Amino acid sequence: MAESTSYKERKVITIGVVSELTGLTERQIRYYEERKLIFPERSPKGNRKYSFADVEQLIDIANKREEGVQTYEIRQEMIKAQRKEEKKNRKELLRGEINARFGIQKD
Repeated sequence: MAESTSYKERKVITIGVVSELTGLTERQIRYYEERKLIFPERSPKGNRKYSFADVEQLIDIANKREEGVQTYEIRQEMIKAQRKEEKKNRKELLRGEINARFGIQKD
């Protein structure tokens, strides 16, 4: 694992602890993984490992589900947000390349 990874992104929490932290059952957590709403890593023995960011995401998912939002809709929101972030990153990269190419200094 990269050393630059923040503690929030490190996948070190077991499903049992995640269940305790979120109030969700282990089955619910696995279901959200099946629906591609969270992406735990697997240990060499196949155990799921979650990050604090995953815990926050699960709490957000649970809150949306309580409001009646379907998992499909949550997934679509996630895809839309990811695309928006990728577009922003591409724009910043392009801006940096243009600035470097033409020697433009950012104040």
